[in-house]
Amino acid sequence: MTTVEILFRYTAPPSESVAFALADIRDVYGIRKISLEPAVRMVRVEFDATRLTSASVTKLIRMSGLEVAEELPLISPVTEAQTAPPA
Repeated sequence: MTTVEILFRYTAPPSESVAFALADIRDVYGIRKISLEPAVRMVRVEFDATRLTSASVTKLIRMSGLEVAEELPLISPVTEAQTAPPA
């Protein structure tokens, strides 16, 4: 098993029906965990990459009715200022 996480930013808070649909996604074989972070409007999905692809997970999230704005990187990109040696 290869555990992978994918992170999405959503635009509108999930309605009750969307919340139920997201809960049902946990029943899909290969989905390990779904967690909402409402303060920053993000949803994190942990899944088994030997069973699912990131494209299929994205499709499941969108089919739930959640308005996904973008997929976010799990690691923030390194900027030049972060890598420059101290003066």
